[in-house]
Amino acid sequence: MELSVTPSAVACFKREWGYESGDVIRIFVRYVSGGPEPYGFGIMKDEPMDPAAVVKADSFTFYMEQKDSWFLDRKNLTIDCHNGDIVFKVE
Repeated sequence: MELSVTPSAVACFKREWGYESGDVIRIFVRYVSGGPEPYGFGIMKDEPMDPAAVVKADSFTFYMEQKDSWFLDRKNLTIDCHNGDIVFKVE
């Protein structure tokens, strides 16, 4: 599992979300519906306890905990910005 964050996503976090230099941002899995894709990603400022993946992008640290790594089982996650919205690309 690899985690990456594009420069446009970093700019969006600064501009739209008001995040500041040095913020530590957790990416987590959450239940979103009972449909064909019942799980999605959430974002929050937090401090790592048992990180499975960590990446520094610009002045931010992004991470995902071990307990959420099952969702990406041998896949990579890219966090990007499209039309002002944060998007998650799993490959």
